[in-house]
Order: sequence, then structure tokens, then C-alpha cells
Amino acid sequence: MMIAVAHVITFRSARFDIAAEPVNPINPIAGESLLRWLGAHLQQSQYAATTPRPEDWGWFIRVEADGASYLVGASGEADESAPGAVAWTIQVHKHRSLKQKLTGANKLTPDDRLSAMIERLVRQDADAVNVEADREG
Repeated sequence: MMIAVAHVITFRSARFDIAAEPVNPINPIAGESLLRWLGAHLQQSQYAATTPRPEDWGWFIRVEADGASYLVGASGEADESAPGAVAWTIQVHKHRSLKQKLTGANKLTPDDRLSAMIERLVRQDADAVNVEADREG
């Protein structure tokens, strides 16, 4: 059995207004505002990012980076302990073909450049606190 590997970044921030987001028609979970911000920053760094789309666990964008394809997901939940703040989770998944999975090629590694850039953006520009990153997968 193969286990999906993802890098996960969690943090708290009041920068993104979840009340102004469009309703996720699948499941009422925030994430669109964070991904719009992130996608714009990634495009400034020459990465191709799609428009956020809803999913049952939040929202996602597809990103083309360094010759690889990624799914970047985000979900947010109001933080009851800090009014106005939202507890955010970002997941970074690297697309791999069946052949790559079988041969162990193209794995998401701890030094992945896209994951590192997303973490750096969150730490520097998202007014984030309590940032934690699991880039070991």
C-alpha cells in the first residue's frame, strides 16, 4: 500500500478575511482567500498557478513549478481563542505518474523548492504566527 506524501504548513493569521470568501458549495470550509494571495505571489516568482477551486476539505490550486506539477490545498477555521484570527493549513502534494510511483522517481523531498517558497511567503508576508512546517512528508 502506497501512502500519499504531502508537506503541511500550519499557522494562525487574521490577514485573510474568510467572511468575504465565496461559499464553498461542497463543504463550508474557508481557503479561497489564502490561495488567491498565495497564487498571486507564486506568479510573481514565475510559477504558474490556477484559480482556487472548492473541494470537500477546503480549496486547492494547481501549480507548475520547476518542471513539476503540484496540488496546493488550503483550509481555514476561525480561531475561537483569538478573535479575527484563522487557523490555516496548507498542504503541498507533488503529482507523480504511476511509473514514477512504482520506480520511486520524482518524490516530494524535504528540500522541495515550491514547498520552501510557500513556507517562506507565509513566514514573511502573511502576518502569520505559530507557523509550523512538516516538510518531511
